[in-house]
Amino acid sequence: MISSVLIANRGEIARRIIRTARELGVRTIAVYSEADAEAPFVMEADVAILIGPSPARESYLVPEKILAAARQTGAEAIHPGYGFLSENADFAQAVIDAGLVWIGPPPSAIRAMGLKDAAKKVMIEAGVPTTPGYLGEDQSVERLAAEAGKIGFPVLIKAVAGGGGKGMRKVDKAADFADLLASCQREASASFGDDRVLLEKYVTRPRHIEVQVFGDSHGNVVHLFERDCSLQRRHQKVIEEAPAPGMDEATRAAVCGAAVKAAQAVGYVGAGTVEFIADASEGLRADRIWFMEMNTRLQVEHPVTEMVTGQDLVEWQLLVASGEPLPLEQDEITLDGWAMEARLYAENPTTGFLPSTGPLTHFRLPEGDVRVDSAVEEGGEVTPFYDPMIAKLIAHGIDREDAAMRLAEACRLVEVYPVKTNAAFLARCASHPDFVDGAIDTGFIEARLDELTEREFSDAPTLAAIGHRLEAFMEADQPRADVWASAPSRLLGFRMNAPRAAMDLPLSVDGKVMPLRVALAGGAGDDWSWDITVEDGRPLDDVDVLPGTFGGDPLYVFEGGDVREFDFTPKVGAAHVAASDGAILSPMPGKIVSVAVTAGQSVSRGQTLLTLEAMKMEHALAAPFDGVVAELSAVAGGQVSEGVVLAKLEPALAVAS
Repeated sequence: MISSVLIANRGEIARRIIRTARELGVRTIAVYSEADAEAPFVMEADVAILIGPSPARESYLVPEKILAAARQTGAEAIHPGYGFLSENADFAQAVIDAGLVWIGPPPSAIRAMGLKDAAKKVMIEAGVPTTPGYLGEDQSVERLAAEAGKIGFPVLIKAVAGGGGKGMRKVDKAADFADLLASCQREASASFGDDRVLLEKYVTRPRHIEVQVFGDSHGNVVHLFERDCSLQRRHQKVIEEAPAPGMDEATRAAVCGAAVKAAQAVGYVGAGTVEFIADASEGLRADRIWFMEMNTRLQVEHPVTEMVTGQDLVEWQLLVASGEPLPLEQDEITLDGWAMEARLYAENPTTGFLPSTGPLTHFRLPEGDVRVDSAVEEGGEVTPFYDPMIAKLIAHGIDREDAAMRLAEACRLVEVYPVKTNAAFLARCASHPDFVDGAIDTGFIEARLDELTEREFSDAPTLAAIGHRLEAFMEADQPRADVWASAPSRLLGFRMNAPRAAMDLPLSVDGKVMPLRVALAGGAGDDWSWDITVEDGRPLDDVDVLPGTFGGDPLYVFEGGDVREFDFTPKVGAAHVAASDGAILSPMPGKIVSVAVTAGQSVSRGQTLLTLEAMKMEHALAAPFDGVVAELSAVAGGQVSEGVVLAKLEPALAVAS
């Protein structure tokens, strides 16, 4: 068995590898950037080495720094995790040339499968069915546009070296092809250092099916069944599950058999995932499932496979890298129940899923029978330098309905503040009747986006927040810390030293003003009751039980995986400024990669004004209304901080007058 391993990664995957390595008695070595100096994985490793500044291109993506850390610490092996250098064949070869054990497939297999066009050619030769498309060397805009026309719209542009949903664009009509191609190439170049693309026919009712495969150095290759990763947003996986709903035994045998054949074709060793696209218009059929790509590493979603097979895939990786044969033969690997994983992102679904950064003042994840693989802890910080995924929630049930119910409940129990998360969105996805019924495809979220992102709150949090504030008024002339920390049992009947007939509370909810009137209803002596109404005159009913966790000033209340913030000194938030005054603000620190408008130009609502690159993704900032670009400070290539005014629009009516 390997005695020590350097983990060339960070976050939850580093913690995941450390956990298994420790159980096996393997010494762990972490490498970290300046931004991760206080990260949990750094504290949990046996040894930790600083390798550079916060940007990944100056730390985690520098092979020389990783190898230097391995030499410095006497590491025997390097585990790349996923992302970063995990599918870099040159790095894998450098590790081997340095006399270290590479915990992954041979560099030749990475090269064969690392470029999507080359991988498809290998699969065609191996007899594995592939999707119709264009794999040519001619990368001119003219040739690519012509090939897209031959394939027929919609088509999918995919970065040859892509992965993780990056460098991928769906094109619905020819008029949009050139702009989307340029955006895809920019993102591919920034993420992978390679702007080449391929084209594929876009399947209108697609399911994303993938098969976990494992090979050893003795020539054995097995599969650990399939996963379904069809719930996606912008080609990034949101909820994954195992097994795939609607998969019969004959189709499973065909797809898993094709995956094993694909791994054997490249002499695969270690953990890998063969990904397929399925046309689900007539259910899952073997003749309508095509090879898409192979990820030559451990996947983010590997825990669902672990839950239904009872196997530790990181342990398998360490054993295989140590030269041992696979722990089990194919007929010894069985399925047990159903598992689902939700990716918890630091992002705000109500602002188009823009990443959210900042300190984790309050951070609570569910406990009990749900597995949680987290990257951060309370008191930490989400920075703009890396992927915004902060945790994974994995539920296991006796069947699919049971697993979905457990996952939805786990998501509802998430409490994070002030960083925004997609927890409530995930809960709505997992509990949606169509999802529970298995009526899924990769367009599931987009088709239901409004209902899945709509924030749903009862009156209870608002009432309880007001109760906190009233209690403070009644107990003293100004709020006290011990008052804010306690929860009222009832709103009505509070005592007050100097009762007033009525008062207006200056309440703001999530940055928006809510005019509120508290009126004296009746009472005698020091005992009084109060009526509370909101701006539309609708009364708020009383509440006996506090609905969520309280904290801080301003006050915040958790409900259903979401958080509602109450401030009794109202202020207009950035989103309100942008909507009402036409100010287009930078939602986070990042780099302006393109500016699509000029000062004085007329624009329409929803039109892209500029594109910001942050947290490894491009984010288009659009016009909130029809108008004219009155001011433009954004410059392509410029770095901006959060909250900076990048442009300002004047409404079309205001200009006309």
